[in-house]
Amino acid sequence: MSDKDTVERLLRDHGTTYSEEAGIRLRDTPAPLFQLLCLTQLFSAPIGASVAVATMRELLGAGWTTPEHLLDSTWQERADALGRGGYRRYDESTATYLAEMAQLLQERWRGDLRRLHEAANDEGSLRSLLEEFPRVGPTGSGIFCREVQAVWPDLRPQVDDRVRQGAGALGLPTDPEKLAALVDGDDLARLTAALVRVDLDD
Repeated sequence: MSDKDTVERLLRDHGTTYSEEAGIRLRDTPAPLFQLLCLTQLFSAPIGASVAVATMRELLGAGWTTPEHLLDSTWQERADALGRGGYRRYDESTATYLAEMAQLLQERWRGDLRRLHEAANDEGSLRSLLEEFPRVGPTGSGIFCREVQAVWPDLRPQVDDRVRQGAGALGLPTDPEKLAALVDGDDLARLTAALVRVDLDD
């Protein structure tokens, strides 16, 4: 099977981004970018991907689609939603972190992560700015960049260690540029998500 055939099968069978699975309609607009930041924070705790995705669906179902809406919720409401999503052990701390994240986004970037994107001189500074949000460390900023490359083309290709491991397991190129060349640019986020799933499924 050629690399192109392997990639086509991957996209068909596993090419759903984590944002899409969580119910986020990712666009380069404030609300979905905020939702991706919330998902990133959920992923940043040592908890399974399926739990983070299910919990994000609970947050969206509660109507907390913008920083303003989330800040209108109570700590208990957030903790309850996190618990319903299966986000136990971290529900109490994350109920606090979510509000702190939304508050920082409002105060520093006026609720719009596009301002953060514009302020960043390069990928390194963008990651540093993302890591100022509570619980978002290097792993979290990497997850955010890997997903957001769907709507921020200047970040492509985002190919981290987990993506490379998935690619290597399937005999695909692990070099970012060579791997990216196997798909249209807009499909790269889907491909990297599929390869992460391959790596997680071992």
